Amino acid sequence: MIYGVIGDVHSNFEALTAVVNELQGERVDRILCTGDIIGYAAEPIQCIDLIRELDCVVVAGNHDYAAVGKFPAGYFHADARNAIIWTAKQLTPGYTEFLKTLPLVVELDGITLVHASLNHPEFFDYITSGVEAQLNFDILKTQICFYGHSHVPLAIFYDKGNIHVDKGGVFDLQNVDRVLVNVGSVGQPRDWDIRASYAIYDTNRKLVQIKRVKYNIRNAVDKIYKAGLPGINALRLMG
Repeated sequence: MIYGVIGDVHSNFEALTAVVNELQGERVDRILCTGDIIGYAAEPIQCIDLIRELDCVVVAGNHDYAAVGKFPAGYFHADARNAIIWTAKQLTPGYTEFLKTLPLVVELDGITLVHASLNHPEFFDYITSGVEAQLNFDILKTQICFYGHSHVPLAIFYDKGNIHVDKGGVFDLQNVDRVLVNVGSVGQPRDWDIRASYAIYDTNRKLVQIKRVKYNIRNAVDKIYKAGLPGINALRLMG
């Protein structure tokens, strides 16, 4: 089985379509999404439509829940909060219901999917230390957990009681106890690489690869400005 894993799309339809085109070329069997389909950029409806059309397995991100009143918008900085308020106004009842019913955690085919942290996923905490990683490993029932939230791709390995971080982009899971893989961000990368990020997971080879793809950033930027969204949301796409 070959999975494509995406996350943190953040209403960037230009980036999402570029990634989906790459995934179709990879002939993946199914696409998983670690949440935050919406937020920041200007095309939430188009992104939701494509995610649904592809029959992706999706978990809820904090922006997804905030736009439909299931997570407090007050937790966000002003630019993110303004985008959430703008996004909420674009959502008709059908889209609102779709986002409201997204689960926080999904397990399938030996994979766990979550947006931020398995430890109280409803709080959308970041995994920024060994202690926080250990809390996730203590809960993790499968070998691998895909997550997002920080927009920075990496893997955190747990093996024989030791934790180590790998940012190399190719992760061999043979003989690995458990691993947390952050797939980075489709729509707003934050690792000084402005290309959209996604992952390929080959369950037979036990191999995860982080891949990058160029997309039309100028179009995405222009749409953000045209929608009247905060300018910083556009500038972040350009590095």
